[in-house]
Amino acid sequence: MMKKMKKDNLKNKIKKIFWFFANPRLLFCLGLAWLITNGWSYLLLGLGILLDVTWMQTVASAYLALLWIPFTPEKILTVIIAMFFLKLFFPKDQKTLGLLKDMFAKAKEKHKEKKRKKDR
Repeated sequence: MMKKMKKDNLKNKIKKIFWFFANPRLLFCLGLAWLITNGWSYLLLGLGILLDVTWMQTVASAYLALLWIPFTPEKILTVIIAMFFLKLFFPKDQKTLGLLKDMFAKAKEKHKEKKRKKDR
């Protein structure tokens, strides 16, 4: 009985997360933010290889190598920029913005709890 409840709870969470990220407005904003934070380097690398421009290849490769290091702040920056675009382009989409605010508040609270435990 307990396993079934946990399984159903997990299914509901996964479904909720999927539909949250399947939102076309959020996908558009995340894509635009990704182009700003990462996409330029892929384009620069492609153009550098295509046009045989060494400095383009070097700059893009160095930035891409930095991106593949775990825990780079670029991922957080991409989400922040996407939230900004979501507010800018779709200010009436209160459902998505509300979910993002709730997620941010929960993450902030968890961070405060960890900090309190660490200070003890």
